[in-house]
Amino acid sequence: MLNTRVLGEQEMRRLVASVGLHVLLDETIAALERTLARFDPSHTELRKRDGFQYQHPHPGVLEWMPVMEVGRQAVVKLVGYNPANVEGVGLPTILSTISLYDVTTGHLRALCDGTFPTALRTGAASAVASRILARPDSRVLGLVGCGAQAVTQTHALSRLFSLERVVVYDRRPETAHDFARRVDFLGLPVEAVPLEQVEREADILCTATSVEVGAGPVISGTHLKPHVHINAVGSDLPGKTELPRDFLLRALVCPDYLPQALVEGECQQLQPGDIGPSLFDLARTPELGRRHQGRPTVFDSTGFALEDQVVLEVLLTHAQNLGIGRMLQLESLADDPRDPYSFLRAQGVLPEAARTDYRAQVTACES
Repeated sequence: MLNTRVLGEQEMRRLVASVGLHVLLDETIAALERTLARFDPSHTELRKRDGFQYQHPHPGVLEWMPVMEVGRQAVVKLVGYNPANVEGVGLPTILSTISLYDVTTGHLRALCDGTFPTALRTGAASAVASRILARPDSRVLGLVGCGAQAVTQTHALSRLFSLERVVVYDRRPETAHDFARRVDFLGLPVEAVPLEQVEREADILCTATSVEVGAGPVISGTHLKPHVHINAVGSDLPGKTELPRDFLLRALVCPDYLPQALVEGECQQLQPGDIGPSLFDLARTPELGRRHQGRPTVFDSTGFALEDQVVLEVLLTHAQNLGIGRMLQLESLADDPRDPYSFLRAQGVLPEAARTDYRAQVTACES
């Protein structure tokens, strides 16, 4: 019998209670850093995300994000991005599921909630980049956009930097003022302030907005500290950008996955010669970024499938060790692989054969 391990919301809650949220995030940061540094395209096939973009009933996208380890497994995340969810139906902007397949047989080994893991891995990616690009003595974190992604950005960066203050801005004042409640477990002072003050005071700045296509940038770029590092998290569609082009041109811009960032990241605004080392390059050779810590730097974070594989493996390892997860047989496994109905035959649910005199039918046709 081939079973599929299913990790839904209840299983995630049990897993976090057993392992600890800080531990899970720390392990995801470390695992992502290792995976990026060791990445070999001959062993791991990575693809840009693709999918459907729609305007009705409201603007959104439904995308798939695949990655395959040759001869071992494939991970596919299906993600919905619907900015109207929060105000319209009280759901997160991002809803997703992650599936894990055995490439030898095609068997679905695991099916996992993708909403919580996506938040974890997006924060982890910013932490990996910031460890290399931001000044180690960074003390003030600025946030532009205070939705779900801002929570894990703050959490992840607090694991690596001795933050003293968090200054936040959101175009919805109530969202900015509520942010302190959502990160109260971190024990950090959080202050909702005007956008200009966020730009002026932040050592590390994260933009994590749902700005509409063509409506950016979301910051002016004129009040920033000379050494500011920006994690630009919100650009994930063609034409959707958060940062001013003139700022990008004077900064070191490092994409997570260049083929994707050129299509839907901040790198849309740049020529190839204006783009710095990728996150893969930084993980392999950190000095490529560290030598730029005194100037503006940008991590162009579009989010890609390798990050999903990393966080899924972290979660599945703990789930398997702890015996967490519902084990279900989802695929119809025929006793006779040449007969797709054989699983029905064993239970006696095939229809009874009709008694037909074929010879009589032939005679009638001939006459």
